Amino acid sequence: MDILLIAGLWLDESAWDDVVPALEELGHRPVALTLPGQGDGAESAMLEDQVAAVLAAVDAAPEKPMVVGHSAACTLAWLAADARPERIAKVALIGGFPYADGQPYADFFETKAGVMPFPGWGPFEGPDSVDLDEETRSRIASAAIPVPEGVAKDTVRLKDERRFDVPMLLVCPEFTPPRPGIGSTPVTCPRSPAPGTWTSSTSTRATGR
Repeated sequence: MDILLIAGLWLDESAWDDVVPALEELGHRPVALTLPGQGDGAESAMLEDQVAAVLAAVDAAPEKPMVVGHSAACTLAWLAADARPERIAKVALIGGFPYADGQPYADFFETKAGVMPFPGWGPFEGPDSVDLDEETRSRIASAAIPVPEGVAKDTVRLKDERRFDVPMLLVCPEFTPPRPGIGSTPVTCPRSPAPGTWTSSTSTRATGR
């Protein structure tokens, strides 16, 4: 199966380096996407540029692909389903959930000089990062790419109700700390730091409604 992989904020396609070989071993054809403004140096990129990059990959796939969005890019995956409902086999949302029409894409943190830098680990303390060791945190933070303001503050626009016909898979990697006598309990949290760092997950098939 063709699988398009879209990393979340501050990440480029290298976030999927550990995931791509595993998918290939299973016989899939994964493609990790480079988003405008997140790995190509285009600091003036807008959300529509990132959507266009995803749609170009959808259109180039030889078969209907599964579009995988991580964290904030879950909204990008959903925007692709909205624009190409007949061309997408399914959508997978990992560590996030798409925003509704009319909401800002990812206006979470302060922007400086036209970009939204990685704010450090403080805002992600808790289920989002409890299982990350210091080496992993340092590696992710040092590689973080500031997100163009035109992407973060742009507005989500959804138009085609047929997006709800596209099968959706939710993967919820965050989890609560184990309690005495009780194992870890997976929970749904809105954002997760990097797709190569998951250690606990659960998934639910949903209709998209």
